[in-house]
Amino acid sequence: MQEVRIQNDFDSWRDEARHLLSAHVEPSDVAFVEGGLESALLPGLLPADDRTQPRLASEAAKRVPKEFVTLAKKVVCHRDAARWSLLYRILWRLTHGEPHLLQIITDDDVRLAFAMDKQVRFDAHKMKAFVRFRKVVTEDGGEHYIAWHRPQHYVVKPTAPFFARRFANMKWSILTPLDSAYWDGQTLTFGPGCEASEAPAADELEDLWRTYYANIFNPARIKLKAMRKEMPARYWATMPETQLIPDLLRDAPRRVEAMMATTREKISDYPTAEAFLPPKLTLPQLREAAEGCKGCPLYKPATQTVFGEGAKHAQIVFVGEQPGDQEDLAGKPFVGPSGQLLDEVLDKVGIDRKTTYVTNAVKHFKFETRGKRRIHSKPNAREIQACKPWLVAEMQVIKPPIVVALGATAAQALMGNAFRVTKERGVPRETQWAPWTMATYHPSALLRMPDEAARDRAYNEFVSDLKKVAKHLASL
Repeated sequence: MQEVRIQNDFDSWRDEARHLLSAHVEPSDVAFVEGGLESALLPGLLPADDRTQPRLASEAAKRVPKEFVTLAKKVVCHRDAARWSLLYRILWRLTHGEPHLLQIITDDDVRLAFAMDKQVRFDAHKMKAFVRFRKVVTEDGGEHYIAWHRPQHYVVKPTAPFFARRFANMKWSILTPLDSAYWDGQTLTFGPGCEASEAPAADELEDLWRTYYANIFNPARIKLKAMRKEMPARYWATMPETQLIPDLLRDAPRRVEAMMATTREKISDYPTAEAFLPPKLTLPQLREAAEGCKGCPLYKPATQTVFGEGAKHAQIVFVGEQPGDQEDLAGKPFVGPSGQLLDEVLDKVGIDRKTTYVTNAVKHFKFETRGKRRIHSKPNAREIQACKPWLVAEMQVIKPPIVVALGATAAQALMGNAFRVTKERGVPRETQWAPWTMATYHPSALLRMPDEAARDRAYNEFVSDLKKVAKHLASL
């Protein structure tokens, strides 16, 4: 058995591993030891001035998949001293008859390496989430920000560039028991670890963290087991907001009840559209009754109700999400850019829109104001559910043999929240709404796609879906 001394980094291990491979040293005959740059190969085994080393190492490296290099760069950050030998053992097997080893996830070596990779990634993620800087005033009156963190593995070096990008204009240091990082505004350097006592005491930034955390804390979503998993207790000492957790947990039941009371009050203010339905269900009476609907708060900012429109005995009902800006002003569905695109495709596949009925899952325009513009805002589940009685009534009157949902909101309103347009688009099914119900893209989705190739592909798929509708309509 021979020892090979390496530094605690990937490059040092890689260089020594190449030499070992070129000398045909088997994994069972070598032990890696951290603590120096020099190689401790037995004299005579691989002469230091042997110029064939780079060539032989290069030939071996050619057979190593990129996936291994990516994996190894994570595994070397693990604290398990056995990681060096594990990586060399995998490297040896990859270059000695097992080129597809990494695809065998049940293999003991592969399984252990991926487990280490996962633990390192988790630790790096927690470092990004839980590092908290404290401001220190330097002797020259400048500001320096220092954080003390307790990682499980050697994640400071691979994670420090994240902080350099995020806090590029600050001078900061991150101290840990394993190693430390320093950013002077231009250059990132690393040093040895240190104890928590070397980090500064609390400052006013901690009050900001506590205020922020208290405001985002949701007592209705408390899952202690999940919280401890995502925010392990070992990090709490460096996170000022965690001091609030005991009090927030004690106060959670009261806050939940207050939230529920507020919600009940809001719900009682808006009885849903059911209360506004006329005694007799006909399209004219439904349209007239919908003009005074106050089933949800969306009626307040909207110009008017935009009810469905089309043939009384339409064979096809198209259901969109909600009216847009132009529809809100005109009081008619699908008259803006989306409606024009829909008309274009319907004409292309041979469907006369005048023989169809077009409507929306939500009858009022929901928007955000930006300057003089009104920007579409997606309706939430409460608003969709409140408006659903109108859609149900329209379907009961028309009784269409074909229903086409345009977009995810309409599809989920008709076929449940689990429905995914990306996976089930263009596939007809029998539903309570019609014997033949299908979902496809909303025309507005095509118009919003910035990538021309993606837009062309989606447009062709949209045309293909409506061709299916036309074909089924012809068979009725």
